[in-house]
This record gives sequence, structure tokens and C-alpha cells, in this order.
Amino acid sequence: MAQHKYILKTHFNAEKKFRINYAQELTAEQLPVVTAKNGPMLVIAGAGSGKTRTVTYRVAYLVESGVPLDRILLVTFTNKAAREMLSRVEMLLKRDVKGIWGGTFHHVGNRILRKHAKEIGYKPNFTILDRADSKELIDAAITEANIDVKARRFPKGDNLCSIFGLAVNTRRKISDVVAYNYPQFEPLTDEIEDIFNRYQQRKKKNSLMDFDDLLFYWWKLLADNPDIAQTYAKKFMHVLVDEYQDTNLIQAKIIDILASHHGNIMAVGDDSQSIYSFRGAHFKNIMKFPKVYPKAKLFKLELNHRSTPEILNMANASIAQAKEKFKKSLRPNRPQGEKPILLSLNTVNEQAIFIAQRMLELREQGHSLNDMAVLYRSHYQSMEIQMELTKRGIPFEVRSGIRFFEEAHIKDVLAHLKVFHNPFDEISWGRILKLLERVGARTAAKIFQFIHQSPKPLEEILGKEVLKIVPSGAERSFKIFQSLLRELSQLDSPSEMIKMISRSSYEDHLKNQYPNYRERMEDLEQLGGYAVQFKNLETLLSALALVSGIESETIVEGDSGDKEACVLSTVHQAKGLEWKIVFVPWLADGRFPSYLSFGKEEEMEEERRLFYVAITRAKDELYLSYPLIYSGYDGQVIMRTSRYLEELSSELYEKWDAQEEEAKDEIEIGDYDHVEIKSRDDGFEAIDISQLDFMK
Repeated sequence: MAQHKYILKTHFNAEKKFRINYAQELTAEQLPVVTAKNGPMLVIAGAGSGKTRTVTYRVAYLVESGVPLDRILLVTFTNKAAREMLSRVEMLLKRDVKGIWGGTFHHVGNRILRKHAKEIGYKPNFTILDRADSKELIDAAITEANIDVKARRFPKGDNLCSIFGLAVNTRRKISDVVAYNYPQFEPLTDEIEDIFNRYQQRKKKNSLMDFDDLLFYWWKLLADNPDIAQTYAKKFMHVLVDEYQDTNLIQAKIIDILASHHGNIMAVGDDSQSIYSFRGAHFKNIMKFPKVYPKAKLFKLELNHRSTPEILNMANASIAQAKEKFKKSLRPNRPQGEKPILLSLNTVNEQAIFIAQRMLELREQGHSLNDMAVLYRSHYQSMEIQMELTKRGIPFEVRSGIRFFEEAHIKDVLAHLKVFHNPFDEISWGRILKLLERVGARTAAKIFQFIHQSPKPLEEILGKEVLKIVPSGAERSFKIFQSLLRELSQLDSPSEMIKMISRSSYEDHLKNQYPNYRERMEDLEQLGGYAVQFKNLETLLSALALVSGIESETIVEGDSGDKEACVLSTVHQAKGLEWKIVFVPWLADGRFPSYLSFGKEEEMEEERRLFYVAITRAKDELYLSYPLIYSGYDGQVIMRTSRYLEELSSELYEKWDAQEEEAKDEIEIGDYDHVEIKSRDDGFEAIDISQLDFMK
């Protein structure tokens, strides 16, 4: 078969023969980007606008234009993305392009640092630490510093890894990171700084680097060695950066140095999808690009190939309210569809029931579960949904973490409840005893054997005799544990028991153990709220056991093809993905956006962008919902519609009424002056909902 060549005028050669017919294969928006002349360029690629395709064709165009492979640098945020792009280039050009420098920042940094290790005080054969290795080295530094981690509840290695990484990537002091991001550790700031210094020294001494070092030392190598910086700046004729809105300060500095000689930098990203500040991503990088590169050409990809016009109308209306943005408006490349659906439901459980029921209805209409996703702001918001899907036998895949009842902190708290229901439960006793300071598996086994000999183990563990088995260093924590058990024994309500456990010394355990302890505390509140409906431990534990014991057996008949399952995911995890049908629950103020962002303008703006990302994952159908009432530790709470929904015109969505006629109207707290209102830490107001007429 004859191979066609396409003639295209190019800035590299007056006239060049190309294998690819760029004008035919690209849209009117994409073509100018792909065939742009030399110089800096910023490509604002809206959701679903074919960003990956554009970058891929740009690389192919550079190769076809005669740019040597090893003089092209393509930086992505995952190695998978780099492999996919370069693989597509090879398919387009029908040739090997392995000479191109492509990969993540860490991959390219490692490659360069191996060649210049001596300049930064390392040996070329340095070892890269993974997260577990870093934690082990930090623990060694803690031991060296003679810090009694049990006595002072000193942060664990995982927490310290997160603190150190955030400080390095944002170029902030340890003290500033601790004060703003980890205030629970502020009294320990001096010790944390000392451990950081010891950790750095140990890595340097033993020729070790963690992932953050790969970026830091790459930048330092270029910043401190102008000759080396110039070598690489001259080498890379074209620098392409994908997902530029997700770069941190160090990454942006590195790119600026590498593009300083030829000036051919192509930054591709979407300011409206910058949602990773908690990882150190710096939103200002993409916003300041035109100032850093005054001669930069600005291109916009606004033709959306993913979603219906109705979904895009809502997305555009929401992001238009952003205070700082590049002006753009997604245009549909698809025919009209259905308006997004908005529902307010009485309770969280009703919200879960609606989602499960609607999934089954859609499947009856011919849709596959693989085409459906539930996207939420925080992992805890999936609990009732997981339970309802499991009860109905609807298979699901959790991408925001492990299944709710398999989480360590959930199992810890439930283990406390189980020993009151069955005092001879060896597994549960072992789990909660090992949470105590200086109590390991051997001591826990001895304690259980001692109390197991008694017909009343609970009474035995509260006595003085058991203290003889407890190591002297663990006596203090064990007595605190005994006090907790005594207080729990006075309670009948499972919800109150969960509340007491999570606000006991166990909260200190979470703070010390996990970087995301706030999210885990929210999980426990969600569990406590769920438990309100159960009168005693037996009914709660039986319900949970039955649900967790049911396998989500596939409802697909036959065994041909891949397994069918819907997806449950946080919005963060869903970025870059798409589904035909998307459910976004918990759109109540304080939940989405999160109350933790209230009063912080930059964080509230990021929450808005998160909402935009959630909407733009949907291709055909979008369901937005929120509960009117939430049962928490401090009573039942009236939820207000998310401000991101309130500000939208009602013409952008269709309102479905799922509750009973008398509960349709929105509740205004002001209408119930006689109701007792309690203030809450999360900014909500708790009331005794039974006093409201429509709930009786």
C-alpha cells in the first residue's frame, strides 16, 4: 500500500513532507498549537478538550520537523502518561522515538542527578528511598535524638514524611508547615526541626535520596552550577510540560532554567482544574506564566468532546464565579442531552438509597455499571453508599481508599464495641490492647489469657490484679484505658459509645499515627451518625456484620467479558477520568465545600475548582444531591445547600423532589425560634430535630 506524504509549510523548513495530515486530524483549535512557531506558549486546555491528543501531535510534529529526539523534553505527572504519549507518537510516525527525554519530574531528575551526583555531594550510585524506607530512617533519627515517642505522643514517621515533603516542595520552613498544616504538633516544632536536620544528614551521609530530594537537588544542581544549567538549557530545544497547573515552586523553577536558552517552553494545563495544593501544587505558577514569559502565546482549547451542552452550561456558570482565572468557556461538540438533576433528600440514608435505586433503573434501561461513578468530596461520604450498594448486591470499586469498614480506625472503634457485646472476643481484645503505649502482641495475649479465665472478663480487666501483668512503662496508659472502659460501660447508646471512644486518648493516637487524621475523625463521626438509628450494640453489630459479610456479587448474568462494577471515588482521584453517568452526593455547605476551608479564600477557590472537576467528569447524565438532615454526635443537623449550587440559576438543572410532600420545603432555622440550637466545631448548628413538626 502506498504511503501518503502531506506537504506543510513550517518554520523549521520552508516546505516539509509529513507523514501525518495534521490539518485533517486536528480541530481548528488544536492545529495552531501543534504547528506553532518557536517561543514560549501557554495552552489552557479545558476539560475534555483533547489535551493529550494535542501534546502527542505536538511531539510528533517536532520530530517530523527535524528536531533531534534527544533535544525534546516531555515532562508529565505520571510515567504512565509519558509512556502513553510517546507510544502514540511512535504509532503515528511508525518509528522508534525512545531518544526523547520523557517521564515524570522525578524520573528526569534522577537521570540528570546520576550524571552530576558529585556536584551536590552525593555518589552516582545513590539509593532512592520509598515511603517505607523514609519512615524507617526517620524512626532511626528519632531514636538517635532520644525522644520518648510514647511519653510525648510524638508524630509517627508517616506524619513526619508528609511534613518534610510539604516543606521541601513549597520552600517553606518546617515551623510554618507545622503551624498551618499540622497545628496539633506545634508544641513539638523544635523537636520536629531537629529530626528533619538529622534525617537530612543521615541521607547525605549514606548516599540516600527520597522522592522530594530528587526535585530539590535537581533544582539546586542547576541553580548552583550555571555551567551545568546552561548545558541542559542549550540541549533541550523544546520543553513540554503537561498538567502545568499541578507544578510546585521547585518544579516551576527547574523548567524556567531548562527553557532559558531556546525559550521554547510549552506549558499545558487548566487553571480550573488546579486541586492539589495539599500536595504542594502552586496555583500561581500557571496564573503567572504570562508575566514570567511576556512574549508567550496564549492558546485555549475550549471545544469539549466529552459532555453534553447542558452539563457544560453548569460547569461554565460555576467556574465563571472564580475570582482568579483565565477567561474561557467550554463549547460542546455533542448534541443536546438532559439537564443535570438536583435532589434534596431527607437523610443521608435516603441519599444512598436514591443512588442505588437509580443505578438499578439505569441498568434496566441498558446502561452498564462500568459507565457509572459516584464522586464525593471526602472518603467518609461514601459510607452509607457502600452499605446500600452492598445490601442490594451492586458491585462497586472503591478508588478513594479501602472499603469503609476495612479501614483501621473504623475496625479499632468497632473492636471497643465488640468486647462489650462479647467479652470473650479474643480478636477484638487483641486489637484494642495493642493500641496502648508499650503494649505489644505478647503482652496483649497475656492480658487476654488472664481475663479469659474469669466468667466476667470485663470486670477482671477493670480490677487491680491485671496491672501485675502490665509492664511498668504501660501502666499509665492502661489505667486511662480502664477509665474509658468504665465510662463506656455506663452507656447504652452505640452512637454515644463511638463518640466517647473517638474523643478519648484514641484521638491522640490518630493525630500521632496518620497524616490525614482529620479525615479519619470525620469517618468516625459518620459512623457515630449512622449508629444513631440502633438502640443497642447487638442490633448495630449484627447489621454491620451482615453487610460486611455479604459479597457484592455481580448482577451481570453470564461470565463473558470483564467484571461489571460502578466506581466510588473522591473527586481528587477522579481527575482526568470520565463516565457516562456521574453522581455527586453531599453537596451541602460545610461538606462540599469543606468547612475546613471556610475563611480561607485560596482554599475556598480550590474547592470551587474541585466542584468544577466533579461536574466535568460526566458525559451524559449528572445527578447532584444533598441530605437535608444529618445525624451526628451532637444531634441532628440541618444542612444548607452548597453555595456552589445556590449561586447557579435554576434554569441550569432540573429539580427532582424525592421526599414526602410535607418535607418538600427547605427548612429555615429562623422559623423555629423555640428549638434548642447548639453550636458545632464544624460551623454547623445542631438541633433536636424531633421538635420540628414535619418530623413528628
